[in-house]
Amino acid sequence: MKTTNAAHDDVMEALDAELAKEDQPKVDPRNKLNELTAKEWIVETISVWNQRGLGAGHPDAKIERQHPAPFSFTDVGRLIRYFTKSGQTVLDPFVGVGSTLKACAVDRRKGIGIELNPQFAELSRERLDTEIGDMLSTVEDQRILEGDARDVLPTIADESVDFVVTSPPYWSILKKEDHKVRQERLANGLSKDYGDDPRDLAMIEDYEEFLEELTRLFGECARTLKSGKYMAIIVSDFRDKSRYIMFHADLARSLEKVGMEMRGLKVLYQRHKKVFPYGYPYSYVPNIHNQYILILQKPKKAEPKPKKTRKAAAKKDVSAKAKGK
Repeated sequence: MKTTNAAHDDVMEALDAELAKEDQPKVDPRNKLNELTAKEWIVETISVWNQRGLGAGHPDAKIERQHPAPFSFTDVGRLIRYFTKSGQTVLDPFVGVGSTLKACAVDRRKGIGIELNPQFAELSRERLDTEIGDMLSTVEDQRILEGDARDVLPTIADESVDFVVTSPPYWSILKKEDHKVRQERLANGLSKDYGDDPRDLAMIEDYEEFLEELTRLFGECARTLKSGKYMAIIVSDFRDKSRYIMFHADLARSLEKVGMEMRGLKVLYQRHKKVFPYGYPYSYVPNIHNQYILILQKPKKAEPKPKKTRKAAAKKDVSAKAKGK
């Protein structure tokens, strides 16, 4: 019997052999998930990513910066390329200023984005109109649906979506106004939260109630998701006064109630963020410089067992009697 190390070496040798064949990279015909080669696939399975933004000075970052909690289209694009193929459908129930839809257009996927805030929905449209110049892109395949996701999701057919990716509200943390908010948002005339619409989930005061409502919403997303397909949710932990809330763990556990199963967790390191003297010189208060990407899957449906015909049952019965002689 081979030792664990020997078995590991065999696997690595086989993998190296596969990679060596990639002078002209090819997608394995068995790959039903995406259009990545073996080399591209492996890189994306690393559990820690560095956040890849365009940079504050980039002209295409102007609209993205107007959202109080933007998610870079370059990062969401990595998820979309890993979990879908060209022409497949991606759903974002909290689309904000359209990072997901821009990534879908660039990578030739069909995007559905839902947004409650009319200002952000309009910025999504502007972004698709002004930031995508690639002739091969699919801007016309991107749909922006305005309204409360809890009202809009029931209009989307069962099992019609290939991938769900989003970054939901992190409870009511954007309602807090500290020196960081004043320095980075208000001083530059930028939105500090999602607005004052009472339907906004961030307006829910009780954390447990917020988590329950968010779970129900993702349950509706799961209904639209095809069997065996994936959901990626970008979240961050946060503080509520002195209490540290492990939002990523609470949400992952809660989503088990709606049939979504955890498959992995990525840490998204936000190395560009400024450091503030939280707690100094009295107590430990962390500078949170990472987000989490929850990777969940809707379990595949069990294939029904073929029904036995009368003829097959009779044949089995005869065979059994013959063996009994």
